[in-house]
Amino acid sequence: MRLTTKSRYGTRLILDITIYGQDKPVPLSDVASRQNISVKYLEQLAAKLKKAGILKSYRGPYGGHRLAKAPEDISIGSIIRILEESTAITDCAEQKSQVCGICTRAGDCLSRWVWIEASRAMFDRLDSITIASLLAMENGALKENKKLFSK
Repeated sequence: MRLTTKSRYGTRLILDITIYGQDKPVPLSDVASRQNISVKYLEQLAAKLKKAGILKSYRGPYGGHRLAKAPEDISIGSIIRILEESTAITDCAEQKSQVCGICTRAGDCLSRWVWIEASRAMFDRLDSITIASLLAMENGALKENKKLFSK
């Protein structure tokens, strides 16, 4: 599985809304300006994240988006599952049946187990990283950098 811009930009969207949406909804145009991502693309990502219960949207002149869940309840793995619509790093690892029919070795492929396990391991790790933990790392890094530059 190659992570597409959906995952990368979706994660940036959620982080931006987490940072700037604590007091009020964040318009996607503001996110687009800060993140240098088109509003149209952000609208597509936001629609999927809203449908999945990650974002809430608000209409009107002060409208925009806010998180529907706490940052500690949103994992990077969940964002990727929603936006990529897959958890497999190869096509054959995504198939439920023993015979996947993707390649010419489909019923007797011994390496398929490797791709299934690698997908599982990747998502185990991505599920352990939350939006809150990313922000905590960033805040810690900022504090360390300030210490270095204040000397």
